[in-house]
Amino acid sequence: MAAGAVPGPLPEPVAGPRWPEVRLAAAERRRELVLRGPELEARVRDGGLDPALWRLPLLQHLELGAGLSLLPPELCGLEQLRSLVLRHNRLAALPAELGRLQQLRTLDLSGNRLSALPPALGLLPQLQALNVSGNLLESLPAALGRCLRLSQLNVSGNRLAALPPELFQPQLSLLALITASNNLISLLPPEVSQLPALKTLDLSNNKLSEIPCELADCPKLKEINFKGNNLKDKRLEKMVNGCLTKSILDYLKSGGRGKGKGKVDSAEKAASREKVRKKKKALKKDEEESDEEEELNKLVVRVLHISESPSSVLVKVTPNVKDVRPYIVCCIVEGMNLRSGNALKRFLVAQTKLHDDDCQKRTLATIATHDSHKLKGPLVYDARPSQSLKITPLGRKEIKAADLVRQLQVEADEQRKQKKRQNISGLHKYLQLLNGKENFPCLVDAEDDVISFPPITNSDKTKIRKSTSQLFLEVTSSTNLQACKTVMDSLIVRMAELNKFTFENQDQESVSDNEPEVTNDIPEDGEAVDLTLNKMASPELIVKQVRVVDVEGNLKVVYPAKTDLNVDACNITVIR
Repeated sequence: MAAGAVPGPLPEPVAGPRWPEVRLAAAERRRELVLRGPELEARVRDGGLDPALWRLPLLQHLELGAGLSLLPPELCGLEQLRSLVLRHNRLAALPAELGRLQQLRTLDLSGNRLSALPPALGLLPQLQALNVSGNLLESLPAALGRCLRLSQLNVSGNRLAALPPELFQPQLSLLALITASNNLISLLPPEVSQLPALKTLDLSNNKLSEIPCELADCPKLKEINFKGNNLKDKRLEKMVNGCLTKSILDYLKSGGRGKGKGKVDSAEKAASREKVRKKKKALKKDEEESDEEEELNKLVVRVLHISESPSSVLVKVTPNVKDVRPYIVCCIVEGMNLRSGNALKRFLVAQTKLHDDDCQKRTLATIATHDSHKLKGPLVYDARPSQSLKITPLGRKEIKAADLVRQLQVEADEQRKQKKRQNISGLHKYLQLLNGKENFPCLVDAEDDVISFPPITNSDKTKIRKSTSQLFLEVTSSTNLQACKTVMDSLIVRMAELNKFTFENQDQESVSDNEPEVTNDIPEDGEAVDLTLNKMASPELIVKQVRVVDVEGNLKVVYPAKTDLNVDACNITVIR
């Protein structure tokens, strides 16, 4: 240093994590972190968020529910973040730096106090799901039209007078779900027909007076809801109130009342009819032969209404689950053959794959399967204190839920040490989904036995076996009801495919490859059961509806409803 020079100030050292959760996440190089609960709210009130939270470079999923009123711009330091959940806070504004999270796929800002969204949202090239329901928004930024991978948009419960025209562009080729109920929207533009992937549209309880005929041109539209709008066309309004989706679309396609000719020019129609007639005449013989073969190859799913299935189980939902894991959908499936060969193993492998893919590693939803004959209804979907909740997990003894989570965490840490890597397997990789929760969700039977502890495990009491002939399916989510229905649709279609495979290959799977399962199960009719290879008369599945109600008996959801199981697959037939 030159003589007389004045030394400059030394840089301040970077402070280490203050919060134990952040310190542990940094030490273990975690990719997921959930911070919720009254204790965290008290910390935020007293000293704000731990700044070290924004210096977790490997973090991919972050859930914050600590009464936040401000989101610092330093969040852009989470460069690998894929899922950001900030629901039920007090946020009134968002920093523009949010647009620098280039890997972000899911953004949940529901239940805040936002009056505007930053245009920087249009800088998120990977954004797939945006939930801003339950805020104070009066408009949406046009920049959302630049989120070309957007597939789910929930803006319900705001003050929107219109949806931006940029949302109805063919470039948004993946946009499948728009939920905009309980707003002030007075116009749905005809350009809605340019959304090629739109499957679900909810504009209930708005200010619409007309529904554009172009809506019928959406090629994949399966579910619409326009209830609570004052439509000029009273015949259409009656259809809307009856949830007659197909009738509504057919009515719109014809141009509405008094417009039976529709939008297609009569000359074009005549030419089209002539072309079809010639094609049918030329290929008639081939079609007759292929139709018979195609019918044999189709998967068949038969839906039984509750009135046709008096033994169907009822599920009651308590208010306790509202802030924990509020959404549940259930049904009963008969006709699934799990006895033959490796049928049970294939089914469990398929369920695991659905958890990884459709359920987004259980962050979107969780599947649980039970032996329906071992259930005693009605069932209660509840949230109970972790210290008092007891369950007998699959393959384990009865244990308190809190102790089970701690035990699994110890096992996970041991796995990391043994394998010398961050990735862990089994139930251990879902533990972070319960971080910060004082009450755990559970499904309880009439004997007060916990049969399901989502998103972690089922009870050994209702474990499915090769002898299981009737399955009770359960899908829960902390995100939205539609996620439950979509996952359940996928599960049933996959079950139908597996059952068809078993039906076609049962002669190739020898009895010697599969020892009979030793169980204490006794059929209801008292007759003995052959637990060796069981021939299937048909691969048809029967799906029985299950009602989910609140504690007062008011219907919350029934599955499958008319708009459910409307799958695009051409090889499946659903009989209702």
